[in-house]
Amino acid sequence: MNLYEYQGKELFAQYRIPIPKGKLAVNRSDAVGYALQAGFPVVVKAQVLTGGRGKSGGIKVVKNEAELDRAVDDVFSLRIKGFAVEKVLIEEGVNIDKEIYMSILTNRATEKITLIACGQGGMDIEEVAKKDAAAVLKMDIDPLIGLRSHHFLKLFRHLEISDQSVIYQMKHIAGKMYEMFNELYLSLVEINPLIITSGKRVLALDSKTVIDDNGFPFLKEMERFANQDDKNRDEIDAKNANLSFVALDGDIGCIVNGAGLAMATMDMIKHFGGDPANFLDIGGSSNPDKVVNALKIITRNPRVKAILFNIFGGITRCDDVAKGIKEALLKSPISLPIVIRLTGTNQSEGVEILKGLKLPATSSMQEAVKMAVEKCGGVK
Repeated sequence: MNLYEYQGKELFAQYRIPIPKGKLAVNRSDAVGYALQAGFPVVVKAQVLTGGRGKSGGIKVVKNEAELDRAVDDVFSLRIKGFAVEKVLIEEGVNIDKEIYMSILTNRATEKITLIACGQGGMDIEEVAKKDAAAVLKMDIDPLIGLRSHHFLKLFRHLEISDQSVIYQMKHIAGKMYEMFNELYLSLVEINPLIITSGKRVLALDSKTVIDDNGFPFLKEMERFANQDDKNRDEIDAKNANLSFVALDGDIGCIVNGAGLAMATMDMIKHFGGDPANFLDIGGSSNPDKVVNALKIITRNPRVKAILFNIFGGITRCDDVAKGIKEALLKSPISLPIVIRLTGTNQSEGVEILKGLKLPATSSMQEAVKMAVEKCGGVK
């Protein structure tokens, strides 16, 4: 789950990572009032769950009262990459001497935690890396060992920082970011920019924090941050129905039981020249309602031309999946072609239910996938 900047900064404050003074405003009146209280210059920052705010006009430095009303109105009127601005963060202005990029993230390729740093903060780190890969430092950290002195030496050498006061502050911040990352089940914590002021203060001017959804059951104190603002309707409905769902760009709607089988199904669709419209795992349950909800979600997608069921019965019984299909079709007939593969527990019972619906079922995964791809235009 992505956190807003102000939420990430609340965590920064909890972990004693220094941030500028600021207040969240949810309407124009509060924003203007908070800015007047803070004194000028102030910064008006759109709070949306996406990047690129600066390029979109979502961050405005206000130098005096005459500029304030217009700046607040402009930011609240924005839509940034599809997100409407419904709240803004009003922060004190600071004198910036140097901007730095720093992040800690999960590196699945190396099975380690990676710290990334760059002396060109405030910019898109991917673009910087494309132009000058040497400008971006990447250090893998063994989670069993953690951050050590040699990591800090390499970091400060790369950033060309020698001032002892700044080094002390940055060491503290990097250490606290690493602590946050581990304690709060984060997949990413990023500060861009981490600034050094003209007075040699080091401050986190921005925050990007992503919590691994799998960690939420262990983080009851984090429930106050829960939001679904960056989720679409299908993702929200799938989560509420205990379905694992990821939208894709293809035209074959997939309903499968088991994450591994779902991945194998999508691989086989691609192998035969098709394109999956989604990953959808109904899980190890024999509740027919899961199938009903899965079909609701998939048939909303106007790109879907065919629906593929790939069910390997075990805990999830084939007859209960068939009952779910029957219930869904009785409630709302589906005009799309439906291809069904059933094999395993109560397979024959499931096939009989489907016969009553005039829906044939095969026990061959390859045959079912080929049929679904053919319904959408052909097989390689």
